[in-house]
Amino acid sequence: MLELNLIGLNCPIPVLRTKKFLANLDSGVQVSITTSDPASVQDLQDFCAKTGNQLIQQTVNNNQITTIIQRR
Repeated sequence: MLELNLIGLNCPIPVLRTKKFLANLDSGVQVSITTSDPASVQDLQDFCAKTGNQLIQQTVNNNQITTIIQRR
């Protein structure tokens, strides 16, 4: 699984960087995205709903949010 560390970046940067990162991947590849901005929880959910990428899992541990997305 690929990893994308976006800790310290605030909305909308995590979604924009995720979109750019996923654009270069083959269909079916999973990416673990780590963020710290609380808004990224909903932002990444909305991103997946709008783009057809699959949200596999989201977890919040202290101030660290991990989102796993599968490329459409």
